Amino acid sequence: MEFRPIKRASGTFQQSVTADAIQQIFRRVYGADARVTSAFELGTGMYNNVYRVTVARQERPVILRVAPEPARQFRSEQQLMRNEYASMPYLSVIAPLMPRVIAADWSHEVIGRDWMVQSLLGGVPAPERLSGYPRTVWSAFFRQLGSISRSVHDVHGPRFGPVNGPGYATWSEAVIASLEEIAADLDSVGLDAADVRKVAAVAVQESAVLDEVTEPSLLTGDLWTVNALLDAVAPEPVITGVLDFDRCLFGDSSADWTIRMATAKDDERTAFWESYGALDRSPAAVWRARVYEARHLGAIRLERHRLGKDSVGETYGAMAEVLAGLT
Repeated sequence: MEFRPIKRASGTFQQSVTADAIQQIFRRVYGADARVTSAFELGTGMYNNVYRVTVARQERPVILRVAPEPARQFRSEQQLMRNEYASMPYLSVIAPLMPRVIAADWSHEVIGRDWMVQSLLGGVPAPERLSGYPRTVWSAFFRQLGSISRSVHDVHGPRFGPVNGPGYATWSEAVIASLEEIAADLDSVGLDAADVRKVAAVAVQESAVLDEVTEPSLLTGDLWTVNALLDAVAPEPVITGVLDFDRCLFGDSSADWTIRMATAKDDERTAFWESYGALDRSPAAVWRARVYEARHLGAIRLERHRLGKDSVGETYGAMAEVLAGLT
């Protein structure tokens, strides 16, 4: 077996599994006589460990994703892989673009972590391929992303919150719970969470504005360029696949990470709105968008800490600006 893990320091968040563990996983998937011939870890993910695996007598390589050990997961990021698995029936509207689940195991009988085996999609990561096109045709990519996002947001669920739960009767309850979980996670790693708690307090006080959202739409959670694949040879950008829906939830579609990124700059991404449709710009919607931005910033602060980045402090100034617009 040719095994190529990514070498990381012992204290980093992502920790590779062993070659033997990968062999045992695929014996569970394909039978006791299955033999892994190669397993190459990919560096594209920032949460799960991801491997491109070749198994003898199987026609194509597959993708193995391994979740962090339960003790390493933050409260606001609990069981994300299980959440993605639960989201699959709701994401059938974009099924042709998504990898197929071959096997998923939450038993921890093979290794003490959740894992999922998926089909390998064709295509090149969008951040790599997009730069090879002139910017004059980038709008085609964002127009497709808008159409995909519209399709997902038009799907509705039974309650608010993560697809795999917990569920909430109102949107304000889901938003406040999310902010409180992020604040608790920040506390747990020694980061100041006072500003996140201030946003949560404002959300409690103005819950009626959040609860103007009465229909739980399906949110992608994390869809943007880094989670898209492009055709390798098409004369203009063509999306062939979309990945990583582990942060799916039911809520206000304007709270989706995709919407945040689509509104971040006035450049080629404005084509997103040609296929997605107009964004609600009412005073109440603008106020809610500030709450969502605070939630995003809190999650970004946590992720930057988890990844050991030096830019954690930048989130405090950005959060102060958001708070000024909320109060």
